Amino acid sequence: MKERHDDICDVPGILVGHDTNLEAATGCTVVVCETPTRGGVDVRGGAPATRETDLLDPRCLVEVVHAVLLTGGSAFGLDAAAGVMSTLEERGVGFDTGVARVPIVPGAALFDLSLGRADIRPDSEAGARATKTAASGHVAQGTVGAGTGATLGKTGGLALAMKGGIGSASATLPDGHSVGVLVAVNASGDIYDSESGALVAGARHPEGGWLAQGIKVERRETPFPGANTTIAVVATDAPLSKAEISKVAQMAHDGFALAIRPAHTQFDGDTIFALSTGHGADPETPAGAFLVSMVGALAAQTVARAVVKAARAATGLHGIPGLRDRQTRQE
Repeated sequence: MKERHDDICDVPGILVGHDTNLEAATGCTVVVCETPTRGGVDVRGGAPATRETDLLDPRCLVEVVHAVLLTGGSAFGLDAAAGVMSTLEERGVGFDTGVARVPIVPGAALFDLSLGRADIRPDSEAGARATKTAASGHVAQGTVGAGTGATLGKTGGLALAMKGGIGSASATLPDGHSVGVLVAVNASGDIYDSESGALVAGARHPEGGWLAQGIKVERRETPFPGANTTIAVVATDAPLSKAEISKVAQMAHDGFALAIRPAHTQFDGDTIFALSTGHGADPETPAGAFLVSMVGALAAQTVARAVVKAARAATGLHGIPGLRDRQTRQE
């Protein structure tokens, strides 16, 4: 039996690669699909930066997704998808048009230009590097890849914020199918443990504690609209149709609402992609409402847990502390 690591690579056929630029505080993460994989998406935030999301509509032709890009750099960072595509094309991977294979690479970007250097963003070379390093096994989490420049708890401005980052988690359905999540947390809201209700990380009070505890403080800056966004990939080996995996993407957003307060604001571009690597499913034969509901519900719970793992794994960068740094000082 395959060793489980409590991350998205516990789903067979899913690989993850990061490209990280600590100096510029940006990076990208690529989820590569080794086997034929159906994809869906649900965009909830008011300020999204995305590519190829229309293609994932169940009414559209293409069934298979070859990779998903999560990137920093705001909309500029979507250029990294070109490197993902060129690398997959070199491997002979893509939708066969008769004259060329076109890799299908949906993607979403988060805003990290306020930290590090705003003039350096993930590009095609960064996307290619992330794709070439994609592997199964332990997924690096925290201040890495698309989460390198991510921050959270920005209701008091960036000066009182904390580092966000990459988080990943997995779970298993009673029938043995796996559900895995990879998330890049760059939220304006605070992070809560959905099981205990405890505030894990968020806007800090300059004298200690959290702004969410009701301690008043003069706002130091006005948050810039769109300077946030939490983006994620949910994967499962349950054999779901394109319409069914799209429903899973929709249900998975409940995980954001469980762990991020507030979520889905006009200042976030919250987006979740969902992938089904399951084999043998006829797209014309629904897997069953019960299975879809089970996968979607478990996906939401796993998203919430991955969000918390991202906050706990994040280390400080360019003056913004991570939860690990705060805990170390307290110890």
